[in-house]
Amino acid sequence: LNIRANAKYEDEKQSHSMNADIRIKKDEIIWINIKFLGIPMAKALITPTRVSYYEKANGTFFDGDYSILTKMLGTDLDFQKVQNLLLGRPIDDLTKEVFIAEIANNLVQLKSKKQADIEKLFRFETENYLLKKQFINQTSKNRNVMVNYPSFINQDNMFLPTGVSILANQKDQVKIDVEYKKITFNEALSYPYSIPDGYSQIKID
Repeated sequence: LNIRANAKYEDEKQSHSMNADIRIKKDEIIWINIKFLGIPMAKALITPTRVSYYEKANGTFFDGDYSILTKMLGTDLDFQKVQNLLLGRPIDDLTKEVFIAEIANNLVQLKSKKQADIEKLFRFETENYLLKKQFINQTSKNRNVMVNYPSFINQDNMFLPTGVSILANQKDQVKIDVEYKKITFNEALSYPYSIPDGYSQIKID
């Protein structure tokens, strides 16, 4: 899958608008190239075992496990969850839990039964049961993430979101809005990635 997108990142200290190329090789690679005014500014490579990225402004890089994304987005993540998030699918496997089903705001809502720590909520539109919202709250760690999908398109007999909006809270609040401008399937894609020499490594506590 090849996605060209406009993106906006905002936290309590900064706000940036940018373009992004997102390439996904199903269940194997997520490659993201971020550009500002057409100039490459950052690049990320995500695989089932590794999360790596570098950014040019501060000359820094991260290369390790999913702790960096977990910290940024306020919920435990792995490759499948990140892929699902980008494709408009539930982050978690809904068949492995028991949910309370009801209608809320004309949407089908699945809400986790009361648990000691983690609260989950998923809302789907009623025609094709496409995901409109997912929310995960972990009380013990005072963190949560809410993901909204404004709309979907049917392209090549596959429903895909037109974008994704993420609001994450974990100490600080992070907001990421991504608008998908063009989506193509099954092209011959490359995933070039190499951390430049001299960059400083970011460590996660």
